Amino acid sequence: MNVEEYSAQDATSLAAMVAAGEVTADELATLATDGITAVNAHINAVATGPFDTPLDHATDGTFAGVPFVIKDLVCHAEGVPTRMGTRMLADGVVPPADTHLMERFRAAGLATVAVSTTPEFGYNANTEALVYGSTRNPWDTTRSAGGSSGGSGALVAAGAIPVAHANDGGGSIRIPAAVNGLVGLKPSRGRVPLGPDLDSTALSGKAIEFAVTRSVRDAAALLDEVAVSYPGDRFIIAPPERPWAREVGADPGRLRIALHTDSWAGTAVDPEVVAAVEQVARTLEEAGHHVERATPTFEWEEFLQATAKAWAAFLAESVMGVEAMTGKAAGPDNVEATTWACVQFGRGLTVLDMAAATATFTSVSREVGRFFGDYDILLTPTTNNPAMPLGYLNANADLDALGWTRRIFDAFSFTPLFNTTGTPAISLPLGQSRDGLPIGVQVAGPMCSESMLIRVAAQLEAAMPWSARRPGVHVTTV
Repeated sequence: MNVEEYSAQDATSLAAMVAAGEVTADELATLATDGITAVNAHINAVATGPFDTPLDHATDGTFAGVPFVIKDLVCHAEGVPTRMGTRMLADGVVPPADTHLMERFRAAGLATVAVSTTPEFGYNANTEALVYGSTRNPWDTTRSAGGSSGGSGALVAAGAIPVAHANDGGGSIRIPAAVNGLVGLKPSRGRVPLGPDLDSTALSGKAIEFAVTRSVRDAAALLDEVAVSYPGDRFIIAPPERPWAREVGADPGRLRIALHTDSWAGTAVDPEVVAAVEQVARTLEEAGHHVERATPTFEWEEFLQATAKAWAAFLAESVMGVEAMTGKAAGPDNVEATTWACVQFGRGLTVLDMAAATATFTSVSREVGRFFGDYDILLTPTTNNPAMPLGYLNANADLDALGWTRRIFDAFSFTPLFNTTGTPAISLPLGQSRDGLPIGVQVAGPMCSESMLIRVAAQLEAAMPWSARRPGVHVTTV
């Protein structure tokens, strides 16, 4: 197999080729590590690696031998240093064991060959942590690869690997998927394990683990592999009626679809982004679905302030944990300016402050739940704009916690709602700007509606295919 053949396949195809003896896992690992090395010189998406050999993995799993990377945040592997994007852990801390999700990735047969970059503690929609330097978008290296899973998104888009770990506390799976031209599924709260260190209440219930992929079928099949409950999990949610992989190509029926293209923050949305979403709406109408303009109604400013409290509290907790591990106190010399502002704000929050934030989240979730009583799915942009210029979301800006949160979600106003509600949402690469930048379209549904979202996503993938598109920085061109 050559690099052209390798990069043209999704993870499902590569796994089938390994199983059929058409290529070996060792050959794939070599192609992946060579590819990562080549593209990383242009996009700077690797935190650690590539490794000399992949981490141990099952040889009989669904994705046996398929190259993979994990993000340098939350999910970690035994013996592999993790830095969480912070200079506080510049040399890395070495975990003594896998997280539960890492166990599932290994059991699925995924061959982990590197660790990808993230912003400091994941609190940015851009990946330019000082500890690594700027991660660049392979479609335009003057642009952001998104965040907080920007390293994973850039590596998959550049053809170095077919699938990569990602996580999402406000859009961090869907935003990199959108700006890098990938599929980004954020599953329902409680669907994918966060243990043993965290559970589904992490980040006030906003934190979700999963992946970015090139195809809908990869997202569906991987979800089948990792959606597993562990003893002691706080919540166990309803399993699907059948494997998610079987939903790809299944008839979604005639759905009631709400279309919304105005920013809930009241900020501008690029006309090309709006046009892309409206084209998807027309495609869905042509497929027989009913589409009308509608939106859940909630107070954005109240929501934003509650979100700032939730993130600041989580950052303060995370930094306290790193201080305990390292014996080093956090401060302006070893954390980025906005991180430090959020940590200080978080340390000053009271139980009553957090109770008020929780009340806001409950009110918003009730409204969205009511909304999904009238509609099956909600169709929106994923991001207000195509990929932003590098430096736009500068984490060393002179902003307080609310100002930093506002800076992020003014530009990325469509994703955080579904972290608060815990409901699933998927970003699909269904549009392109005049400059050739990917435009992501978000499809969201009610709790535990992954099966329906996968059916609709696969229907759109067939009607508006994206697999032939390649960025300028790609393993076949560098």
